[in-house]
Amino acid sequence: MFKNLFKKSSNHKIYSPINGKIVPLEEVPDPVFSQKMMGEGVAIIPSTGKVVSPADGKIVQVPESKHAVGIQTDDGLELLIHIGLETVALKGEGFTPKVTVGDQVSVGDSLMEFDLAYIGEHAKDVITPIVITNSQTSGKTFEITEQKDGKAGETEIITVY
Repeated sequence: MFKNLFKKSSNHKIYSPINGKIVPLEEVPDPVFSQKMMGEGVAIIPSTGKVVSPADGKIVQVPESKHAVGIQTDDGLELLIHIGLETVALKGEGFTPKVTVGDQVSVGDSLMEFDLAYIGEHAKDVITPIVITNSQTSGKTFEITEQKDGKAGETEIITVY
């Protein structure tokens, strides 16, 4: 009878993984992201080259090209942090991962460092989409922040219900 009385709230926050300007996913100059083909999310125009975990979970992907990090949150959401656009072509140059697949992470833990100037010069764009790749099948709803400036590990960018 009292089983659900003390249950934690079913909503939680996803935090900014990077310091920078928060922009709607629709403004990403790549239709795969802007048309939400990969899922719901938000993007950040980074002001620094440090990426931290936006949620508690497990690292499920660090591609050979090192341009992205995939995290499965403790409640089953799949987050993709995709640093820049067309950065897979850089073949890992300019990226230094701080985690490997299987690592447990908490909000604010270091995931990656990248050379912002190098990416800016050699990739299509430095804008960094943060996408919930299983948003359509999760059964959850997502509220995107109206904040304009993100502080890594501190600014709430997505509320999950």
